[in-house]
Amino acid sequence: MLKVSSAANLTIGELAQRTGCTVPTIRYYEEVGLIPAAKRRPSGHRFYDGAFEDLLLFIRRCRDFGFSVDQVRELVALSQTEQRDCFETLEITQAHLRAVRAKLVELQTLERSLASFVSSCEATCAGGPAARCTILKESQPPIGAVKGCC
Repeated sequence: MLKVSSAANLTIGELAQRTGCTVPTIRYYEEVGLIPAAKRRPSGHRFYDGAFEDLLLFIRRCRDFGFSVDQVRELVALSQTEQRDCFETLEITQAHLRAVRAKLVELQTLERSLASFVSSCEATCAGGPAARCTILKESQPPIGAVKGCC
């Protein structure tokens, strides 16, 4: 379960400053149901107790790890119950880890392609006319390739 800090009656700006979230982010999290609706003063201004600070810090940490809003919503729900099993948290995290690893493979392939472009340019045409640059030539589709794109 999340701990509850002692802060009470924070404005949205104070909460943003204490958590490193932006005001629009806090409003968004409320809108999508990651955090409960704030209490309102008679003036209509939002105010928050310490539980919001701890919850936002937890959400921010999850988002820093790249969890989606839906995954964070589920992790928040899991963090607030003793009745559910921690294997649910493990499953969510394992699925996210698999996705991150797949993305790493894609990025490594992209990195190799870009490095090849740079090496080719440095070896053959750097400093020459841009129209003859190997990067631009290698980036163009072959003649007769799929039409109707872009």
